[in-house]
Amino acid sequence: MKKILALLLALTMVFALCACGSSSAPAAEAPAAEAPAAEAPAGEKVTVTMIAAQYGPKTGDWWVDFEKKFEAANDGIDLVVDCVSWNDIYTVVNTRIANGQAPDLLNIDVFADYQADGLLLPAEDWCSPETYAKFYPAFLDQSVVDGVCWAVPDLASARAIYYNKDILEQAGVSVPTTLDELVTVCQAIKEKCPDIYPWGIDMTTDEGQAAFAYYTWSYGGGFVDADDNWALNSAENVEAIKFAIGLVNDKLTNSDPANNTRYDLQDLFCAGKLAMMIAPNALSQQAGDAGINYGFAPIPTVAGGSVSAGVMDRIMCFDNGQSAEQMAAITAVVDAFYDDEPYSEWVLMEGFLPATSAGGEACAAADPAMATWIDIVGSAKFYPTAKAEWADVKQGVIDVEQQALLGGDVQELLDALQAEIAG
Repeated sequence: MKKILALLLALTMVFALCACGSSSAPAAEAPAAEAPAAEAPAGEKVTVTMIAAQYGPKTGDWWVDFEKKFEAANDGIDLVVDCVSWNDIYTVVNTRIANGQAPDLLNIDVFADYQADGLLLPAEDWCSPETYAKFYPAFLDQSVVDGVCWAVPDLASARAIYYNKDILEQAGVSVPTTLDELVTVCQAIKEKCPDIYPWGIDMTTDEGQAAFAYYTWSYGGGFVDADDNWALNSAENVEAIKFAIGLVNDKLTNSDPANNTRYDLQDLFCAGKLAMMIAPNALSQQAGDAGINYGFAPIPTVAGGSVSAGVMDRIMCFDNGQSAEQMAAITAVVDAFYDDEPYSEWVLMEGFLPATSAGGEACAAADPAMATWIDIVGSAKFYPTAKAEWADVKQGVIDVEQQALLGGDVQELLDALQAEIAG
């Protein structure tokens, strides 16, 4: 991480800060932020800066409205939110850190590198006890290092199989519950619906780590062993990745998994050109709008049963030597964001799942179809993002998959990655 920051410092004249405070999409109706007003010191405003990830076309405009309504309720605080696309956010954040301009608050997926470099404040320093108590404990556990929680969950999504009911009926097959059944179903679809891709796989730099998780967890493997040590080259993982590559080689999947992102696959699914794929709950609205007769089911495993991958992003606070007044203002912003009604509306706006129990209840009440997903995400497995090596592992497993697609030996590739990560 330190090497990265040093390099970025040297390149600051090259990089432009790509903050996008608004979207070209029509403005979304943002809820009022109703946190108690914080006192401004001696007649001047306290500034709170934040970088927020742009999840979709409505995100930027939502944050613009949130700023206005929060400041109207807290006239002693100047809230500055930069909404940045996922393509740019890592460069933007690391460049600002290198320049000594870290934001007060950051909404992103990873935190371990920042924590390992001593850049973050413990969550208890800036998250009120009332707000902290709202989160699902399993989500908070993903941001604990040495017994201290360093970030709070922003939102979550869970993954399941989406399937086109009409295509499966045409092929005369049922939804697979084991990986052997998955192969049989894909073969039947390929034979009877030759213009349809049976199964979708994303091994791109966008979500290749998700594919690694799906298949290795389904085989009983994963990123780490029972003692939380890296186990990237386990026998289960080798067999799992061989299985996934075999689906591609047998032409049972989309034609270019190294370049077809999940969003490409979702478009294919919603065009009726893809029979099955693993996707988050957000696909429901897109598929419904497209008129697809779809269903969803648990991700199959080798022996049956199910596995679900949970994905969550975070909000964290950088240690910028803030004064007591600044810390109070930061807490006011966090409390306002996680206020039950605004938070649930924000989550539903972009089709994600809430990370708070009260938000889950509100979302389920607003959309009964969300209740099943909230149950799924409550028992999902997560990436080991609390480990400092996660960023390297994430890229490493994607590289392994892409080299395996080109004919590389899975065992040798995973052995090399394990040696690199575990030393």
